[in-house]
Amino acid sequence: MALRIKKDDIVVVLAGKYKGTKGKVLRVFPVMNRAIVEGVNYIQRHTRPSQDNPKGGVVKREGTIHLSNLALYCPKCDKGVRFKTVIDKKDKKRVCVHCGETL
Repeated sequence: MALRIKKDDIVVVLAGKYKGTKGKVLRVFPVMNRAIVEGVNYIQRHTRPSQDNPKGGVVKREGTIHLSNLALYCPKCDKGVRFKTVIDKKDKKRVCVHCGETL
């Protein structure tokens, strides 16, 4: 199944603790149907001391979130929207279902 959300897309979180939060997709994991979104779903990782981090300790970073909990953001509608794929002569474009804006 083709993924509808891609890297560098602006998305809105639909469910959970971060509901309504906008963020940029940093990475997508197609096999797990999950993505990492900037500023969303922070987790704490306990790290050992290393050359990069001599003290070690607790590090906060973004965790993954399931793709079903994300919607593509439309700047004209100012919300998360569904979209359809329109095929022109040369390329495919994603278009907002509500307003017709190219995403």
